[in-house]
Amino acid sequence: MLGQIVGIYTLPVSLSLFCSRNFTPPSGACFARHRGIDLVQPPSSPTSPPRLASFPTPARSEGIMTIYSSRSETPGGKPAAAMVEGQQNLGVLSEEDALFLANFPPEAKRRVIRKIDLRLIPMLMILYLITYLDKTNIGNAKIEGLLESLHMTGDQYNIALSVFFPPYILAEVPSNIIIQKFKRPSTYMGIIIVAWGIVMTLTGVVRDFAGLVVVRFLLGLFEAGFFPGAILMISQWYLPDETQSRIALLYSSAATGGAVSGLLAFAIAKMKGLAGLEGWRWIFIVEGALTVLLGVACFPLLIDKPSLSSAWLTPDEIRYLELRQVARNPTAFKEVDGQVAPKKHSHFDKQAVTAALADWKIYLLTLGSWSNAVPNYAMKFTMPTIVRSMGFTSAQAQLMTMPPYVVGAISAFVMSVLADRCGWRMPFIVGPQVVVITAFIILFTMAADIKNNVALCYFAVTLANAGMYPVFPGVNAWNVANQAGPAKRAVSIGLLVCTGNIGGVVGSYIYKDEEAPRYVTGFGTSLAFVASGIVSVVLLEFLLWKSNKRNAALSEDEIRSKYTEEELEVLGDRSPLFKYAL
Repeated sequence: MLGQIVGIYTLPVSLSLFCSRNFTPPSGACFARHRGIDLVQPPSSPTSPPRLASFPTPARSEGIMTIYSSRSETPGGKPAAAMVEGQQNLGVLSEEDALFLANFPPEAKRRVIRKIDLRLIPMLMILYLITYLDKTNIGNAKIEGLLESLHMTGDQYNIALSVFFPPYILAEVPSNIIIQKFKRPSTYMGIIIVAWGIVMTLTGVVRDFAGLVVVRFLLGLFEAGFFPGAILMISQWYLPDETQSRIALLYSSAATGGAVSGLLAFAIAKMKGLAGLEGWRWIFIVEGALTVLLGVACFPLLIDKPSLSSAWLTPDEIRYLELRQVARNPTAFKEVDGQVAPKKHSHFDKQAVTAALADWKIYLLTLGSWSNAVPNYAMKFTMPTIVRSMGFTSAQAQLMTMPPYVVGAISAFVMSVLADRCGWRMPFIVGPQVVVITAFIILFTMAADIKNNVALCYFAVTLANAGMYPVFPGVNAWNVANQAGPAKRAVSIGLLVCTGNIGGVVGSYIYKDEEAPRYVTGFGTSLAFVASGIVSVVLLEFLLWKSNKRNAALSEDEIRSKYTEEELEVLGDRSPLFKYAL
C-alpha cells in the first residue's frame, strides 16, 4: 500500500523531470532557454548584427490571442513573431520593443523576478495568514469560554459560524470589479483589511448572540475581497507559467496558520482578567489590532504595478515587465501615437461579467476546487477531534495537528513549482487528488477501530493534507492562464474563488459527532467530491486539448476572413486564435 501511494504521488514529479529533459527547444535560427526565449537569429557573419526572427504566419501560443501591429513587420513584409517567456506573440509591440524584450539579459530577468518575489509574495503571505487567523479564531475563543459568556447554545454557535459565508461568497466577484477602479490596488486592499481588523477588534466587546452574528457577517463581507484580489495582483506581475508556485506560497500560509493559530490563541488567552476582560475577548482584540496595523502597512509596502515602482525598479526593468505583459495579452493594449498604451475599459464591464458567467471552464474548475474545499474545510474543523479520538489528550491533539498542516504547505509549494516548470497543470492536480482518495479510503476503512490503528490513521490524515493543498493553487493558476483580457480575468478569478468557497459551506456540516470516530458521512462525502473533481479536471483537459486541435486545423487566413479584429477581441479566449493552456 505504501509503495503504491509513493508511486502515485511521485508521478507528477516524474512528469516534470520528463518535461525538463525532453522538451528542449531546438537549436538553430530561433532558439530558447528555460524561462526566456531568444528571438534573435544568429548573425550571418561575425560582423553582421543579430536580427529578429520572422515567420510566414503568426503562430498561436498558450493563453494568448495573436494580434499583430503593422509596425511589427520585417523588411520582407512578414510579421515578426516575438517569442516571449515561452509564448510566441508580438501583440502591438514595435520591432524595437520586441528586440528589447527578446534581448533582455537572462540574469536581469531573474534579478527582477527575485525583486518582485521579495516585495510582493511575503507581504501577501502575511496578510493571508492573518486572514486565516481572523476567520478561524472563533474556534479558539469557544474553547476559552465564548459560549458561556454570551449564553449561547451549540446551534447558535453553528449559526454564527455559517453567517460568515454568504457575504464572503457573494462579495468576491464584485470586489474584483471594484479593485479595478483604483489606480493603486494596495489602497483598496489596505482599506478592506483595516475594515475587517476593526470588525475583529469589535468582536472582543460583543455582549450577546445577536452582536456576534452581526460582526461575523461584516467579517465575511470585508474579508471576501482579499484572496481574489491577491490572485489578481499576482497575475498582473507574473506570467502564467510563474503564477502557480506564487499562489501556492500564498495558500500555504493558511496551512501555517493552522499550525500556529492554537498556540497563538493559547498565549493571548493568558491575558484573562486584564482590564476585567475574559481571555477569549483578548484573542479578538489583539488579533484585530494586529490586522489593522497590517492593513495600514499595505499603503506604503504593498506594491501595485511596474509603472508605479520606480523607487525599486530600474527604467529597463519597468519596461521589460510592462512589455512582457503586452506580449502576453495584446487585446488589453492599443497603439496610440506610436506608443503602446492600455485600453480604457469600463470598470464594471457587463460584457466581462456575462462572459465569465457563461464560461464552462470555470464550472469544471469549480468541481476541481471543491475536491479541495469540501474535505479541507471539514478537516480543519474536525482534525483535532479525530486526533483526540486516537487516545491523545486535548493538549496533545492540538500539537499533533501541526505536522499535517506543515506537510500540506510543503506539498502545495513543491507540486506548484513542478507544475510551473513543466507548464502542464492537469497531472499536478489529479496526482494529489488521487492521494486524497487514498487517504480517505484508509480512514473510511480503519477509523472504526482508530485506537488500534493510530499510526495508519494519523498517516492518512497527514496524507490527506499533502494531497488537498496542491489542488487549490493548481485550479486557480489554470483559470488565470486561460482567461483573455484583464476585465474578464478579474471577474473569472473572483467567480472561481466564489464558487469554490461554496464547498467550504458543505464541508462545515459533513462531520457528525454521533458518527465518531468513523465519520461515515464525512469521509464518504469527501471521497465523492474528490472523485468528481478528478473527473472534472480530466474532462477539462480533454475538452481544452480538443479545442486546441480544432483551432489548429484552421489557417490564419481562414480565421481572419471570417472574423474582424474587433470580433476576435470580443471573443477573447473563445477566439480560434487563442490556444488554451493544458
